[in-house]
Amino acid sequence: MANRLTLVLGGAASGKSAFAEALVLQSGTARIYIATAQALDDEMRAKIAAHRNQRGDNWQTVEAPLDAGPALSRVMPEQAVLFDCATMWLNNHLLAEHDIPAEVEGLIAALTECPGDVTVVSNEVGQGIVPDNALARYFRDAQGQLNQALAAAAQRVYFVTAGLPQLLKGEQR
Repeated sequence: MANRLTLVLGGAASGKSAFAEALVLQSGTARIYIATAQALDDEMRAKIAAHRNQRGDNWQTVEAPLDAGPALSRVMPEQAVLFDCATMWLNNHLLAEHDIPAEVEGLIAALTECPGDVTVVSNEVGQGIVPDNALARYFRDAQGQLNQALAAAAQRVYFVTAGLPQLLKGEQR
């Protein structure tokens, strides 16, 4: 049986990560957290530490800021994965000046081929004002395309606002 891919979208500080963690906890299986953030400054180090404390010790954490494929390929069918988050993953590739469409294609393939269930967290960045510079507009567009690709591949898609999840695609577990 193929894995089940779930996408959890929302704005910054919307509660999407906490909701995604709760979904993975409901699986009752061993949990793997694939972390894409890089601790490049004090603020990000504090945010990463807060997320770790919130999750607790019952997670295996794998740092994968750029290439999640190897980590996803090692997942067992009886394990559940939380990939948090696709937005930081995209940002890392953008700053590294990688071929974004090729990286997105590789990520989608790795997510759908992963033997275990995967829940992906991603930011919805296209509901605000039009950014005033080319790099920010490129990022917004690339994030929108990534989210569309993730949603197309996912069996379930949620949108979280103010901590309240709304099911957009698929059925509740």
